[in-house]
Amino acid sequence: MTNRISRRFIATAGAAAAGIAPVAALIGTAHAQSANESTFERINRTKTMRIAALPGELPYFQKDIATGEWSGAAISMALDIAKVFDAKLEYVESTYGNSVLDLQANKVDLAFALNPTPQRALAIGFTHPMIIHPFGCIAKKGFTPTTWDDINKPDIRVACDLGSLHETSARRYAPKSQITAFKTRDDCILALQSGRADVDILAAILALTALGKNPSLGSFVMLSGPTVALPSCLGIRREPDIRFADVVNAWLDFNRGTGQIREWMLQGLEKSGARREDVPKELSF
Repeated sequence: MTNRISRRFIATAGAAAAGIAPVAALIGTAHAQSANESTFERINRTKTMRIAALPGELPYFQKDIATGEWSGAAISMALDIAKVFDAKLEYVESTYGNSVLDLQANKVDLAFALNPTPQRALAIGFTHPMIIHPFGCIAKKGFTPTTWDDINKPDIRVACDLGSLHETSARRYAPKSQITAFKTRDDCILALQSGRADVDILAAILALTALGKNPSLGSFVMLSGPTVALPSCLGIRREPDIRFADVVNAWLDFNRGTGQIREWMLQGLEKSGARREDVPKELSF
């Protein structure tokens, strides 16, 4: 035992004296460097940018089951951002809720189409707005509300998804209506389709996508008085090095200014069956 310890000690000491760090020390150093590496540094080193990808969430994401290929507005945007870094994309399948956790865990570099709520801002950072996303409703055929007051009546049945900003808006601006909060957005659509609701409160992009899939539901109207609109941003990690955020913000400002983001959004909506002429003129991307 003594001889073994001595030999091990001598070998380690000899390596140190020769300027060669022990393997364990090298591994520890590599881990430390990796832990401290910023998003900007990691993407430039690996030439890979990781994004949260959400299957079945048009107009932002669509995955071809047969080929595994991704498409949609967010994919077009991500590919263009990756070009800035001369990097390729890596897709990490997720959900809107889990994408926040994925950013915290350093599993992804970008998460698309997130509203910058105060609660989320406690955990992650946000870019400049990708689009300003107004709220409205899908109204049953024959009913054409234009303001919140038009649906804020005791005989109007309002559907919204439980715990969402749609529900918050409905309860704040149409408290006199018959509000039913369903578990999922799909349940709201079914309620409208079956005649159990007169309107379904939805953000514009979600409503246009739903109508693209099923035009018989009714029509989408943007509700005013007041206009309820929230920025939709890209989620990023909170970190001292802000170079990645600066690049993405410059990219967003440039592509919003040139109208390119609007074009990508329209292309994504068309994938769901929506028509460009169905997009309200006042809807700004």
